[in-house]
Amino acid sequence: MSYLSRREVEDLKPSIDKAVYKVLGSSDSSLVSTAVHCLNSGYDKRKTTDKLSSYVDSKKASRLAEKIFDLVEDYHSSHRSKKRSHDDFRDRDSKRSKSRHDNDRDSRYDSDRNKSKSSEVMESAQKQIEERKRALDGPIGKNNLNISNLNIPQPSIYGIPMGLLNRGDADKARKLAQLQAQIKSKLSSGILANAIQIPVVPNKPTPLILDDEGRTVDKTGKAVQLTHVVPTLKANIRAQKREQFRTQSSDKVDDSNETKFYDGRIGVKPPIRNKRVLRFHEPGKFLQLAERIRMKAQLEKLQNEISQIAKKTGISSATKLALIAKSEGVIEETPHMEWWDSVILVDNLDTMINGKIAIKESIINTLVEHPTQMRCPTDPIKPVYMPVFLTKKERKKLRRQNRREMWKEEQEKIRLGLEPPPEPKLRISNLMRALGTEAVQDPTKIEAHVREQMAKRQKAHEDANAARKLTTEQKRDKKIKKIKEDTSLGVNVSIYRIRDLHELASKKFKVETNAKQLFMTGCVVLYPDCCVVVVEGGPKQQKKYKRLMMSRVKWEEDIVKDPDGNEVPNKCILVWEGTSKQRNFGEVKFKICPTERLAREHFKKHKVEHYWDLAYSGAVLEQANDAVL
Repeated sequence: MSYLSRREVEDLKPSIDKAVYKVLGSSDSSLVSTAVHCLNSGYDKRKTTDKLSSYVDSKKASRLAEKIFDLVEDYHSSHRSKKRSHDDFRDRDSKRSKSRHDNDRDSRYDSDRNKSKSSEVMESAQKQIEERKRALDGPIGKNNLNISNLNIPQPSIYGIPMGLLNRGDADKARKLAQLQAQIKSKLSSGILANAIQIPVVPNKPTPLILDDEGRTVDKTGKAVQLTHVVPTLKANIRAQKREQFRTQSSDKVDDSNETKFYDGRIGVKPPIRNKRVLRFHEPGKFLQLAERIRMKAQLEKLQNEISQIAKKTGISSATKLALIAKSEGVIEETPHMEWWDSVILVDNLDTMINGKIAIKESIINTLVEHPTQMRCPTDPIKPVYMPVFLTKKERKKLRRQNRREMWKEEQEKIRLGLEPPPEPKLRISNLMRALGTEAVQDPTKIEAHVREQMAKRQKAHEDANAARKLTTEQKRDKKIKKIKEDTSLGVNVSIYRIRDLHELASKKFKVETNAKQLFMTGCVVLYPDCCVVVVEGGPKQQKKYKRLMMSRVKWEEDIVKDPDGNEVPNKCILVWEGTSKQRNFGEVKFKICPTERLAREHFKKHKVEHYWDLAYSGAVLEQANDAVL
């Protein structure tokens, strides 16, 4: 690397600072000063990299050194080009001044000699220009302009010999020569010649010629049809454009291939929006609507009056109960003969002997047949014994006896040599008494040994507790086992009727969540004026759920509407509780039934439609009693 002066290094210092910022992402004055020092000392690239490596890692140092030496090379190349251009410019100026001096000296000698010749040439050129102007300004109609007669000088350098004019006269001569060349090119191309032969027609409108009949004719007498401009309105123009657009769009639709696969079920918007027109109603339409509304209102009023009278007399409740009994299939015809009577009959009830029904007397005797005793399905298979509970004193005595038996077994094993004798249980309090002279000889060592033994006993105790501790899954299973009950021998069922449960979100949440937490099954049917809740589970589960429905939930706080529209307090009634052989429902879910038929079908699907009949009949009787009161 060539040696740099201090001034050149100072010029490069801002560029070095920028290079450091680009490589490191931040400016570092110590790194810049080290780089400047390397340049002042004339270090090469390898040595500069070693110097920079003490500040940054080797990779960044090599990159920074390359950038610094690239800046130095650029600086040298720019200064070389400037110096060369300066020298060339200085040589060019010296040559130009020398040639200018020689020309001035020559021009002074030749100026007097050429002055007379230049004046003569200028006068002859001016005469030629004046002649050409007169020739161009003359009458065009006559062919008196002959291109061959024009005296055009032969091409030369401005038409003047070199060296006869000074600088100002040379510029004038150059302009004259350019003018002559332009005139010659126009004449040779024939533009002026054609222009001379074309007669000049004045810019005037053609005269209107009419014949005897008033028609417009030309010079030859031929009739000419003039263009007629018909004025029209903007509305007519828009209508015409709209009609053209419609025809074009219809043609495009007809020509397209998409119409072959057109699906009529898909609505296609028309290309142009149809104009809305006025639609008038037929006379008397709204009068008919008003009359219909009045008739409907009168009919509703009459129905309400009839229902009020029926409630007072009890007819409505009787009809509802009759419908329930009919749907349930309670009303059936009584058979003439039961199946167990057919055994002793000779033929049937119509067979008579001496005015009495004929029976088989040989079958009847004085013995009584007792049916075979069958096990009740709810009875347990294995006998259940009553658990015995010990008193606190008895439990202590039993524990003491068990521990003594275990201690005796350990002592026997130690005597027989099956187990090593246990170490003495040392503590800080009995240290001197248990060890005696050993504790006096090295008390520090003995204390450390005692503390280690104490820590071992503590750890063994904690490990035993941790081994007995239940895991999270075991805790959950224990809790579920405690809540769940064995329902294999029978399921307890409870039916609750609530006046209204449709919009009581908090109450619905409690009803559903508590049933799920107690692992109970059932359903909740939401019907107007009769919401039925059926839950299935064990006796303990039923006891907790009954306390929820009858005591914990305050149903009276909510005001609901009865069928007549009167506001009454809500309430919950226990309709029935008993046992069933098996569960009939799954997880507790809500079912909205707008009609009585749908509600009964829901219960019938689970083969317990009598649950609904029992709850709904109670609701009907309650409404009848309220109406009477």
